[in-house]
Amino acid sequence: MSTFLSDVELYFSPNVAGNFIEIVDEEFHHIKDVMRHKIGDEIFVTDGKGVIYKTEIERFDKKSLVARIISSTSYLNHFSNITFCIPRLRSADRFEFALEKCVELGITNFIVFDSQRTVAKGEKLDRWQKILLAAMKQSLSAWLPIVKYCKSVKEINELEGKKIFFDQNANDTLQNYLVSNHQSPITNHYFLFGPEGGFTSEECRVMSEELKVKLTENRLRSETAIVTAASILATSLTQ
Repeated sequence: MSTFLSDVELYFSPNVAGNFIEIVDEEFHHIKDVMRHKIGDEIFVTDGKGVIYKTEIERFDKKSLVARIISSTSYLNHFSNITFCIPRLRSADRFEFALEKCVELGITNFIVFDSQRTVAKGEKLDRWQKILLAAMKQSLSAWLPIVKYCKSVKEINELEGKKIFFDQNANDTLQNYLVSNHQSPITNHYFLFGPEGGFTSEECRVMSEELKVKLTENRLRSETAIVTAASILATSLTQ
């Protein structure tokens, strides 16, 4: 990320038309009522598709504002073909912490799934997407993370791409896998993390032919494993 963004507040709007950006809803109210920006103020806005715009506020309407684009910077998504498949955890706080930290480390694709040992089941896509949006802005990222929901490990296993799940008894490590497979960035990779108590024997059979890797020699909590994997990927794929 360029140093010119180090101290700015970043906003989000996909409404880019020519040399102007329209900002609505919560982002508009935050700019107008919380930050109390005025016409002529400079603000930074991302479209969530890899571009951050330096803009100047031109006008305020009743429910929106329009900013003129001064300049723009495009950023690569080093994690476009990586999806973190995260189980619902017993603690909503720990689950949301893991989502937030993964975004800060660059992960942009998520599947939340129900494992057989998941206590809290079902989807809260609106809630999760808000967390991802806030984390994107806080970390000054130009890519809006996307979250989807699957009801089971089986659904994930049927998706096209390479499945990798974490098993404490695996022989290979994630670091070794990344070193030996750095030549194949096109393949979609789905990293599956187990819930509290791990995957059931039935779920393991579903994934019996998939690649198993481990993170450390120690057994990690689910949320720790998720953030650790994101940290390893961030170090390996952005250098």
